[in-house]
Amino acid sequence: MSAITPRFWAGPLRYCRWAARERPGLFWSVFIGALGPVTLVTVPPIRRMIGDYDAAPIPMTYPVPSGPRKKLTGYDDDTE
Repeated sequence: MSAITPRFWAGPLRYCRWAARERPGLFWSVFIGALGPVTLVTVPPIRRMIGDYDAAPIPMTYPVPSGPRKKLTGYDDDTE
């Protein structure tokens, strides 16, 4: 364990190497958290490039048929 903690802005790569060894939980949580905004920008164009498109939106209303309803027959009920 080193006695002197490296400063981030003095040498970012050196600091990342130190943090990965000495504080892996903090280092990897920050690393994975930083990938979130990057994936929001990079994944949609890649998906479209390989031919994967968004699904059609789900209908929010039920389509009401136009015209009168058909009369049901053949169910052995005595309604006419």
